[in-house]
Amino acid sequence: MQSRRVVITGMGQISPLGMDLDTFAAALEAGTSGIRKIESLPADALPSPYAGEALDFTGNIADFGEVDKNQTRSIRKNLKVMCREIQMGVAAAQRSLQNSGLAAGSYDPERSGVIFGSDYMMTIPEEFDKATAACVNDSNEFEFEQWAEKGLPEVTPLWLLKYLPNMPASHVAIFNDMRGPNNSITLREASAGAALGEAMMTIARGHADLIIAGSTGTRVHETRTCHSYLQDPIAKGTDESAGKCLPFDLNRKGMIIGEGAGALVLESLEHAEARGAKILGEVIGQSICTGWNADRTPDRATAIHNAMSVACSDAGIKPGDIQHINAHGLGSQQSDWDEAAGLTRFLGDKAQEVPVVAMKSYFGNLGAGCGVIEVIGSLLSQQKKSLPGTLGYSTPDPKCQLKLSAEPQEITSNGVFVSLNFSPQGQASAIAIRGV
Repeated sequence: MQSRRVVITGMGQISPLGMDLDTFAAALEAGTSGIRKIESLPADALPSPYAGEALDFTGNIADFGEVDKNQTRSIRKNLKVMCREIQMGVAAAQRSLQNSGLAAGSYDPERSGVIFGSDYMMTIPEEFDKATAACVNDSNEFEFEQWAEKGLPEVTPLWLLKYLPNMPASHVAIFNDMRGPNNSITLREASAGAALGEAMMTIARGHADLIIAGSTGTRVHETRTCHSYLQDPIAKGTDESAGKCLPFDLNRKGMIIGEGAGALVLESLEHAEARGAKILGEVIGQSICTGWNADRTPDRATAIHNAMSVACSDAGIKPGDIQHINAHGLGSQQSDWDEAAGLTRFLGDKAQEVPVVAMKSYFGNLGAGCGVIEVIGSLLSQQKKSLPGTLGYSTPDPKCQLKLSAEPQEITSNGVFVSLNFSPQGQASAIAIRGV
């Protein structure tokens, strides 16, 4: 069991449902989807023209919230060395700090840190336009042997800084003078839960009093989108049904790509109480697990079962104590079957009693950005005492015996929920949080 209690005092998110918390909560409450026709890419050239884009986020300094003059100068100066994923992550972190009421200089820098999760980040092709053109001969053929002499000098010297997955944590720490623990975690969709869990344990063992924990990710990207359509179970087609993410529904077609970032301010209970902070929830359990079959293929059902079991054991709770589960709910056939198998194995005779919600039905798969945003969705739902329904859920899949509903359900503000996410490779993370 952890030695120090860890509480949540701030939230910030950038998602297809907007950038401020009230707009995000209102969309969940109203059952409003953030999935629509893609605007940032040539939609008609893709196998499906739909995505969950964070359209409100433009990368302008105003998107980072109410930052002071010094931070404004610093962030604006560094925008040129941040790709969109990093920008969203930093913006979510700054908004979480503002939501927490923490002002710059009001905390001990040596006892404050940043832990951020992310996907692997990909360069956009435009970064190499000039370099590539410099190596094209008169026959319009690319000559690789010219790359060192003619190509590399045309590459912007700092281009790599824009795409390193450790940079969200680095930028947030620098902008806010946080000199304590700093870590970056890249486990695809499992990154968010792993980052929150690491932050919780770091505070619990006394190595920090305050940590910004978050994650950022995208599947909407000139190169990453191509990867997704080649590798992931995408809902393909151009009709309206292809633009719906339907987790656990019999008629689901696959996942919808998206982008977003979320961040939470975590503090030791003593630190939060000493400054009179408003406590939004308490992190009481965490886990990161994996599972493999005998043929060395991922056993996601076992990973999910193990992650749920360990997180709840860490929290000192049983399946029947869970108010709701915020599921991964990718919306693809095999992924949902695996998740349902792992959850029903864990829940046992409580499988038809514990409510399950799948928030990707509202915004799609945001990669590493999903987990923290889903936690924020659960916390906001507890504040409103209403758990949103899973959008589009109408025909239960007989192989997914879970308690899902398309309609909102009444909940209390102080129940325990578990947020679950996992990667295709079988890495599963779970976070148990008690509302207030």
